[in-house]
Parts: sequence; structure tokens; C-alpha cells
Amino acid sequence: MNSEPLPQIPPSAAVDPRDFRRVAGRFATGVAVVSTVADGVDHAMTVNAFSSVSLEPLLVLFCAEKIARFHAAVLTAGRWAVSVLPESAQDVSQWFATRGRPLGAHLGDWRFERGPMTGAAIFSGALASLECRTHAVHDGGDHSIVVGEVLGAHAPETEDRPLLYYGGRYQRLT
Repeated sequence: MNSEPLPQIPPSAAVDPRDFRRVAGRFATGVAVVSTVADGVDHAMTVNAFSSVSLEPLLVLFCAEKIARFHAAVLTAGRWAVSVLPESAQDVSQWFATRGRPLGAHLGDWRFERGPMTGAAIFSGALASLECRTHAVHDGGDHSIVVGEVLGAHAPETEDRPLLYYGGRYQRLT
């Protein structure tokens, strides 16, 4: 065994944030919209930081920027839904990624149904959807890592392809 001491690791501030963004952008992700209802008001946000976590219990996570209006709403509500978007829903993704949308028209003209477990919007045409209740919230720097217990799951039969994000742009499977 090598018993030499490990080299000192410089603080993460030594990594240029532009380099980090380029590296993170090389990881292709699906695109989803997370929605909730807080104090009778609908809120929704596009996410690509979404992942399954555990099968026992059934857990998923998404990351929400702490300064986003959605962050306070989802933490207050404690229940939320995830709509996994098809490639035909790029406009939906862009709308819910836009900061400062007026709350009165927050869901825009996008068609949706209310999830039976959460009351949150589940967008029509979604490839799949989940309804969750917040299980834990962890500090993630300028974001919170919101872990949810899955209350319901729906995956309709479809030939649609997923909306993907890679290299700072929407992508399509070929």
C-alpha cells in the first residue's frame, strides 16, 4: 500500500465557473416541469436537475435555485408534481424557465390536469408524470436539493421522444 500523504486539494474556488458549466453541459439530461400549488396559487419551473434516488422508499429529487419564487412555493406546499416533457414541448420548457412570469398567468395557456394526490398541474402530453410529497430538503449551495416521496406515477403509452438538453441547447434523439 502507498502510505504517501495525499496532496493538498485547493478550494473549489480555484475552478473557473465557466469551465464547470462547460463540463456540466456535457452531461445530457431530460427536461421536466415541476409544479405545485401554494396558498391557492399555481407555480411551475423547468428543471433538468432531476433524478431517481431510491426504490425503497420510492424517492426522487430535483434542484431549485434558492432565489427563485418557485423555491419558496414548493417548500411551503410540501407536495408537487413532475411532468417529463416530450421533444414537442420545447416551448413549454422555455416558458417555465423564464424568470418573472406574472403569477396570474403563471401556467400560461398550457393544457394540464390536476394531479389527484397533490392538486399540482400535470401537463398534457407529458411522457410521464410523478406526484410527490417533500421527504427532505438539503442545502446545495445556491440551490436546495428537494427529495420527494413518490405518491403516484403515470406513464401513458406513447411514441413521443423525450426533450433533451445538452451543451446549453435543446437536442433531439436521431
